[in-house]
Amino acid sequence: MQVEIKIDSSYTEPKILIFTDSVTEDINNIVKKLSEDVPQIISGSRDNKIEVLDPAELIRIYANTGKVFAVTEKGEYTLRLRLYEIEGRLNPHQFVRISNSEIINLNHVNNFDLSFTGTICVKLSNGTMTYVSRRYVSKIRKILGM
Repeated sequence: MQVEIKIDSSYTEPKILIFTDSVTEDINNIVKKLSEDVPQIISGSRDNKIEVLDPAELIRIYANTGKVFAVTEKGEYTLRLRLYEIEGRLNPHQFVRISNSEIINLNHVNNFDLSFTGTICVKLSNGTMTYVSRRYVSKIRKILGM
C-alpha cells in the first residue's frame, strides 16, 4: 500500500482519497477506522475506582467467566468493553490476539517457547505464562518472521 501526503494551504480540513482497483476488506477496514468517532481510551475499575489505563502499561487483556480483565504492573482491572472493542482501540503493531479470549502486548513478552507441539507458550514480563491457541499460531509465526 502506498501512502502519500500533500501539504496545501488551500485546504481548511484534511481530505482523504483512496485509489484502488477494487474494494477489499483492507479498504473497508481503513474507511471504517477513518469514520469512527469512538474515544480511544481504555478505562478499568479496581477497588471501586475507575482509572484510565495507559496502553503501554497493559501486559495482557483477557476474558474469563463473561468478564474482561486488563493486567498491568499495578494490578488487574475489570473492563466494561468487550475484547473485540478493546482490540479495535489498541495499536495492532504493539498488541496481538493470541486466542479468542486473550490479547497480549508484544512489548511485555519475555519469550516465545516453540517447543510445545502445535502451540506456542508465551512468557510475559510479569511472570505469567500463557498459550497461543492453534488458530492463532500461524499469525504469531508470521509476526516473529518464521
